[in-house]
Amino acid sequence: MANSAIVERRTEKLDVRVSRSAKAKLQAAAAASHRSMSDFVMESALARAEEMLVQRRTFGLDAEAWAAFQSTLDAPVRPLPRLRALMEEPGFFDAASTR
Repeated sequence: MANSAIVERRTEKLDVRVSRSAKAKLQAAAAASHRSMSDFVMESALARAEEMLVQRRTFGLDAEAWAAFQSTLDAPVRPLPRLRALMEEPGFFDAASTR
């Protein structure tokens, strides 16, 4: 678990309904790891959340797909006249300072 989660102040509440047997299992696991039930459940849930999110942050490519990806990145930039025009327009704060 990330250090920031350990030192971060807990200000939010999360209620979970569980069966009697699930609660007993969680209590036993928390006791075995010398943690409070709250800490054990939070650490376990955050670890699982991190595993799930990591799967969405990374992706694998075979050699052919990787070569195509690199080729696309290395290709010259194509002109986007509407984007260029938008970027050349004064921004909201630019317009306010000329008034």
